[in-house]
Amino acid sequence: MWNGKEEDRATAICNFCDTEFVGTDGVNGGKYSAEELVIQIKSLFPGKHCFVVCTGGEPGLQMDADLIQAMHESNIEIAIETNGTVALPEGIDWITVSPKAQTEILIQKGHELKLVYPQENVDPKTFEGLDFEHFFVQPLESSGWEANTKKTLAFAKANPKWRVSVQSHKYLNIP
Repeated sequence: MWNGKEEDRATAICNFCDTEFVGTDGVNGGKYSAEELVIQIKSLFPGKHCFVVCTGGEPGLQMDADLIQAMHESNIEIAIETNGTVALPEGIDWITVSPKAQTEILIQKGHELKLVYPQENVDPKTFEGLDFEHFFVQPLESSGWEANTKKTLAFAKANPKWRVSVQSHKYLNIP
């Protein structure tokens, strides 16, 4: 957790999260300053360049200019996966918006829009006018996962603007 901003879950707008996110006491969990977080990242991924995806909870509530600057100064490329309901600071290298039902999407431009599918009262076509380079649908992981996968594949086949995405770490059983 960057900067100890615990309001993340308390003020979350999403009605579900497709990333397991439980507290800060897991492996490498904790509260870090920007500099401490950079040191931690570099210790886990030594080398000249690394690519970090900020996700889990709503990372837009924690991302700020100090963190972006510290990461860039240490040659860390930054991606974010956000629900799109929080304005983001400048300087993030890759932006993925994963909209959730019944939310107002503030971020209408980025690299990819990834819609967990199906969601009740959400028509993917309503997002097609937004300024994203890539459009993905991803099966909703639930008790109906197999049916959701079939619906996702059928939607993508019928709508060529959309491609199928998966959370490969789940298939590979990587926590």
